Amino acid sequence: MDRNTFTGLFLILVILVGSTFLLKPSEEEIKREKFVQDSIAAAKNHPQTATKKAAVITDSVAKEGVDTAQAAPSFQEETVYLENKNLKVSLSTLGGKIVSVQVKNETTYAGKPVVLFKPEDTHFGLVYKSNNQLQNTSEQAFKIVSQSPSNVVMQLANANGGALTYSYALAPDASKVEFNIDAKGFEDKLSNGKLQLDWSTHLLQQEKDLQNERMGSTTYFKHADNEVDYLSESKDDDKVLEEGKTQWVSFKEHFFSAALIAKQGFDKAHVKINTLADSSAVKAYGAQLYLPYKQSVANNYDLEFYFGSNKFSQLKAQGYDLEKQVKMGWGPLKWINRFLVLPIFNFFESMNLGYGLIILLLTIILKTVLFPFTYKSYLSMAKMRVLKPEMDEIKARVGEGNQALVQQEYLKLYKQAGVNPLGGCLPMVFQMPFILAFFYFFPNLFELRHESFLWMHDLSTYDELITFSRIPILGWSHISLMCLLMTLSTLIYTYFNNQVSGVQGQMKYIGYITPIIFFGVLNSYPAGLNYYYFCANILTFSQQYFIRKFVDDDKIHAQIQENKKKPESKKKNSFQRKMEEMMRQQQLQQQQKNKK
Repeated sequence: MDRNTFTGLFLILVILVGSTFLLKPSEEEIKREKFVQDSIAAAKNHPQTATKKAAVITDSVAKEGVDTAQAAPSFQEETVYLENKNLKVSLSTLGGKIVSVQVKNETTYAGKPVVLFKPEDTHFGLVYKSNNQLQNTSEQAFKIVSQSPSNVVMQLANANGGALTYSYALAPDASKVEFNIDAKGFEDKLSNGKLQLDWSTHLLQQEKDLQNERMGSTTYFKHADNEVDYLSESKDDDKVLEEGKTQWVSFKEHFFSAALIAKQGFDKAHVKINTLADSSAVKAYGAQLYLPYKQSVANNYDLEFYFGSNKFSQLKAQGYDLEKQVKMGWGPLKWINRFLVLPIFNFFESMNLGYGLIILLLTIILKTVLFPFTYKSYLSMAKMRVLKPEMDEIKARVGEGNQALVQQEYLKLYKQAGVNPLGGCLPMVFQMPFILAFFYFFPNLFELRHESFLWMHDLSTYDELITFSRIPILGWSHISLMCLLMTLSTLIYTYFNNQVSGVQGQMKYIGYITPIIFFGVLNSYPAGLNYYYFCANILTFSQQYFIRKFVDDDKIHAQIQENKKKPESKKKNSFQRKMEEMMRQQQLQQQQKNKK
């Protein structure tokens, strides 16, 4: 790899690393969020504003000044439950809504049950107009009509003889709650033929690293054109979805999500996401969803809630393209992960192999497939190393002041010797998509959650060797042992690679800076990802060690001398033509500069 190519790749790396620090929220954004949280706390201390406590993140609702009807003073709130082997769903007669969900058979990083959200942070209700005032069912008194462990029916009576009925059903093996809304007697209370459904909540921290969990958490939604999109993961964001139907909206955190699916679709949606400063909650989520409403006595809506993990296979089994919430990367990286890496991973998983062994096997397969390119790369670097004395002689003869002529003489030498100076870049070109694909694959793989290997207790998060007070600039509070081993192995590999390629000068030292930059970035990333990079380094080093045992520099030198004796081919490849044209242009520019 020549100097310009390496410098370009290094600059791209610096830009990528720098962007991770530049995208951090500013002090002003943090102060603004603190003000919002102070407002929430104040609302909790004043009963007259309690109906708006979970809607603070939805600006449009706040601006409308929804006057939500309060439950009668004599009303006694009741909590009922839907339960099966996967979920325990808590429902309140205050608003007839789901106020909390426990995902069974899963625990937080601290070993506690996974509870997605709490009653005090949850707002769910239909907004309508009564007596020229906006009303919200979220704080109105519902009556239990029937209940069982798998079915609950609640009803809110209407003053003019109608009723609003909520029906919930949970099948024995399901992770989805069937939700039916039956609205009767509301035809004179709605404008624009739409029924507004407000849903907002705070999803709670489940993983060890809250900052990383927030970076993988946001609101997802499915457009009418079957495209799944999402709000920003790194900053506060909101979006109005007006064109066509929106099939579902999902409040997603890193490894779990709560989604609301409309079989008929929502006519319009307004979704919003906020990061809560100084809070144990991951983020605050809000959605205004508009159901189509016919001007008739009765309107019925079939909806579904999904509560559970973001395991790719489980989400795919639910239908509606919910599995597209699992971030597999962009462009070709997504296809590599979804159609190549994931099936191989699932195959090894079906054999009941440990996840540490599965990661090692994935690495071996990748390195085996790319071995021919690694071999050609080594030969190319060996040829460049053998040619270096002749290249130094050219530079001394021509002089460093005329770089255009030096490059032209180099090109002639490469052509005579049958050497491609870019041959050493081939493995990087072919490996880069896989390296980047795994960068998305392992951090978002639910299967690694709480899985241990060697000293690593959880492959889905970092393995701390040392913990300390958080460093403000870097945001560190630990040193990851696997990340440290990965960095050391990269430095050792760089050292031996420099011996093979014969690189000198500042290029020699730039290769040592890159692993240190990667350490700064990957220190808080999952141990499973760093373990993969460590395995890749060891296997690459092993391959090159054995290749070196079978490659003789003297034989390469003899072959180069034989190539020089052959008649020069008049046929030129595209690379040679481009290089010669570039050399001519540089010579012309140099001549014009000398004339001036």
